[in-house]
Amino acid sequence: MIACLDLEGVLVPEVWIAFAEKTGIEKLRLTTRDIPDYDELMRGRLKILEENHLKLANIQEVIGGIAPLPGAVEFLQWLQSEFQVIILSDTFYEFAGPLMTQLGNPTLFCNTLVVENSGKITDYRLRITDGKTKAVRALKNLNFQVIAAGDSYNDMGMLKEAHAGILYCPPDNVIKEFPQFKVTRNYDEFKEALIVTREALLNPSNP
Repeated sequence: MIACLDLEGVLVPEVWIAFAEKTGIEKLRLTTRDIPDYDELMRGRLKILEENHLKLANIQEVIGGIAPLPGAVEFLQWLQSEFQVIILSDTFYEFAGPLMTQLGNPTLFCNTLVVENSGKITDYRLRITDGKTKAVRALKNLNFQVIAAGDSYNDMGMLKEAHAGILYCPPDNVIKEFPQFKVTRNYDEFKEALIVTREALLNPSNP
């Protein structure tokens, strides 16, 4: 059995929100909790970066000061003792390094940025469209049972595709639109939901 987790909002703070707070640019606070279309969201971010002459180094400086969410490291250590774990994220490898180090370098599938020699971010490249959902589907095709967890619109595909999905600290709009998923609001509740879900998958009720 494999647990597939989102990264930002589940284990670490939202990078773009931290960058918005640093720069004072409110529009950079928008995330996949607000805009379901990831390409629309990223195109907007790239435009803001260009307009404000902000480069990769500016974002990496902020990331260098970000710590995992309180309790996240201990939670992830517990999770890795109970499940195989893969982090499925729409972040970028150019952002994630310092965060992964603090988390103990779990397996991460994410995307890449297109960066000029000057450090200007000109584009982004998805590993594959709807990569979270397709990763879960591939794991299922390898005969793994998969529990997926996330908090935002861009996680819903993998939660639906998995054998079971769990929401972790989602906004109210996501809860309202996807009532089929169990909601957890702290790591203790998250642990309990994972254990109960695993038990239900391994020992389904007789018809």
